[in-house]
Amino acid sequence: MNVLVIGRGGREHAICRKVSESPLVEQVFAAPGNAGMSDCATCIEINEHEQDQLVEFAKQNDIGLTIIGPEVPLLEGLANRFRAESLLVFGPNKEAAEIEGSKSFAKSLMKKYQIPTAEYEVFTEFDQAKDYVLEKGAPIVIKADGLAAGKGVVVANTIEEAVSTLEEFLLQNKFGSSSAKVVVEEFLEGEEFSFMAFVNGTNLVPLEIAQDHKRAFDGDQGPNTGGMGAYSPVPFISQDTIHQAYETILKPVTEALVLENRSFTGILYAGLIHTASGPKVIEFNARFGDPETQVVLPRMESDLVEVILQLLNGETPIIEWDDEAVLGVVIAANGYPESYQKGFVLPACESIDQNVLLFHAGTVKNDKGELLANGGRLLLAAARGKTLADAQSNVYKELEKLNWENCFYRKDIGNRAINHSVVK
Repeated sequence: MNVLVIGRGGREHAICRKVSESPLVEQVFAAPGNAGMSDCATCIEINEHEQDQLVEFAKQNDIGLTIIGPEVPLLEGLANRFRAESLLVFGPNKEAAEIEGSKSFAKSLMKKYQIPTAEYEVFTEFDQAKDYVLEKGAPIVIKADGLAAGKGVVVANTIEEAVSTLEEFLLQNKFGSSSAKVVVEEFLEGEEFSFMAFVNGTNLVPLEIAQDHKRAFDGDQGPNTGGMGAYSPVPFISQDTIHQAYETILKPVTEALVLENRSFTGILYAGLIHTASGPKVIEFNARFGDPETQVVLPRMESDLVEVILQLLNGETPIIEWDDEAVLGVVIAANGYPESYQKGFVLPACESIDQNVLLFHAGTVKNDKGELLANGGRLLLAAARGKTLADAQSNVYKELEKLNWENCFYRKDIGNRAINHSVVK
């Protein structure tokens, strides 16, 4: 069959590459894709929000399966539109995707169905939010209710930082309508991990877990980003904890969505934290995580397309996993996640070892075939290893070969696990 992957980032590059390995697939298309995807997909000049053109393309090119990567087209109802046209699509309907589109909706759902998460309140008025922060104290977490490309969450370590954030969100409209409403919640202590699952209604099949690195700079300093690197597996999160998260969070939330007439089909992403009282939810996403997908899918030995088709057919696929570790590092433009320069030439990556996986995100090619920066997060380089330490060494050794002028990347991805700096 022909497969269409919708999106343009590193996550979609990883999906395209995995799909292209399937013997069930004849051709992979990416809409709109990016400059680095030519190794595994044919890019087409249709943007994610152009629903009429995407549907027409799928019909004209005999697309047997469409996989929707990013959250925005899901919340715009693209999966609804494909289903209405009797086109096979993997991704939740708009109603189910609201679990990512509105943090206040997700929190109210968790409260109603007793799914463990941080204590919280929702505000639209600055004075009321400020009073709540003064009452609760710091550290405290402030989240823009809507989508903010992974940048709408602030862990405020002082009252002053919390109040300043509330001013930016509610009074200065930092993220427009997305921050017109905020969720203010307690700060949870513990180790974070990302737990994704293939879902079709109440049928869910978990993926291997990963750990993301949200902060921009080494030592978890700087502002929150869309993610600066990730690794899988996560050795200090036990199988007992993973099982507990499955039973108390993933399973109940998919059942809750069915009861709320928002049945979920696609990838459910749970951003979790392992606290002293067990795993709790930080956030839900309605799609594959980015950059977690770039380190989880390379560990998947099963055929991704076959797994999705079985799931959509009402079956429960069994997924085989490689025991090797994969660790990925994001190269970002200087200034990210705030203002950053575009258009500068990136180093030629031909000298990087072929065993290192390069997933493109914010890149384009000029007339000379040179790669240019076209976004905040530019590339993710990932390497395998028998251990996380091996994988970390393999990727950093290759990145150091090149001059990343106008770019930066964290030098400590995976250190928390490798240095055993956490309680096992």
